[in-house]
Amino acid sequence: MKKKGDIIELVKKYILLIIGLTIMAFGVAFSIKANIGTTPIFSVPYVISLFSPLTVGNIIILMHCVFIALQIVILRKDYAPIQLLQLPAAILFGYLTDFAIFAIQNIAYTSYIQQWLLCALGIGLVGIGCSFEVMANVVTLAAEGFVLAICKVTQIKFASMKVLFDISLVVIASILSLCFLGGIEGVREGTLAAAVFVGMIVREVNKLFRHVQKIRSPENNEATPAQ
Repeated sequence: MKKKGDIIELVKKYILLIIGLTIMAFGVAFSIKANIGTTPIFSVPYVISLFSPLTVGNIIILMHCVFIALQIVILRKDYAPIQLLQLPAAILFGYLTDFAIFAIQNIAYTSYIQQWLLCALGIGLVGIGCSFEVMANVVTLAAEGFVLAICKVTQIKFASMKVLFDISLVVIASILSLCFLGGIEGVREGTLAAAVFVGMIVREVNKLFRHVQKIRSPENNEATPAQ
């Protein structure tokens, strides 16, 4: 019975992960649709998609394959084979992103304020999707795995390394855009907003989830005196 319970719990976690990836994919799609800058992590795939025949989803998959390879190089014998599950997660997320972009392609805007509304929706969905990914606690996307690998060998705090990582991606996206498009695309004020607010949303959603878990916990209910 315990093994059956463990399997059910694992299935629930993977369902939560898939829901999180789906929400995040739509967040990426809305941030792209807003056209005032994508989130830092997806700025490179978006820019490359503008001058190549590949879709954003295709490039996300390829980029995560590179991150998986880099993790193996960095961690070597300390690399856990279970982390190879990042590959199917990346493939699923890439295709979900392309689907989300297709699904909202007919949404239009006529003002800068509407662009910001779409951008805010995208930021919110990316944050919520990321929090679901964290709560699932089965496998992270390869980008986060890469940052964690660097932190493991350098002892740099994750928050600091994540900031450096995001800045690096924005710089790379900007250079690629200048070289191949003749101007800056995909990196604008929305990118800065995403850098500031996505992490905040993840923290707040996780806090809310933990609070709900405490309320629903039988032990907590027994300890709470009747009003």
